[in-house]
Amino acid sequence: MRERITVRVGSRNTAKLEAVRRGLAPFFAQVEVLGVAAASGVDPQPLGFGEIIAGARNRARTSHSSGACDLGAGLEDGLVAFADVPGGWLNIGCCVLFDGEREGYGLTSGFEFPPACTRAAASSARTPVGDTFERVFRRPPDLPDPGPDAGPIGRLTGGALTRAERGAHAVTSAWLRFLHPLLYSGDAA
Repeated sequence: MRERITVRVGSRNTAKLEAVRRGLAPFFAQVEVLGVAAASGVDPQPLGFGEIIAGARNRARTSHSSGACDLGAGLEDGLVAFADVPGGWLNIGCCVLFDGEREGYGLTSGFEFPPACTRAAASSARTPVGDTFERVFRRPPDLPDPGPDAGPIGRLTGGALTRAERGAHAVTSAWLRFLHPLLYSGDAA
């Protein structure tokens, strides 16, 4: 286990900062996470893998260049069209880790937002899915509500899966390229 890592995250969102801390904690004795305001460079409601990955990459590169650190991290969620999904869309997030030379990529699990949310997000107005979610979400009486900080996934699951935990999976997956540099160098057989 390495002793310490400093990561600048292209967001000040507490769930994204916690996702990076949790995602790298198994590999370091201490993970210092610093939030940085970093624009995604994509539409506020990303649609498709291309926009999601570009937004995460832009945030990672901007945060890395904002000051001394070992890694820049960018996390971006968006909707991806799937013809076989009843609502037509899954919300998927991407993490990009950048050390100044190499990039590592990881994705979150996908989930369906309520149809009213995805209709507004995929319309020409591209209303951010989270904005509509806050207006339409109604908690069933037998399901706990962990509150907005848990993210829509946290509220939909009653806290069984939070935004930070879901994002941590993408961070850990993005770390693989750095954890096994020889396997990902192109030289490994």
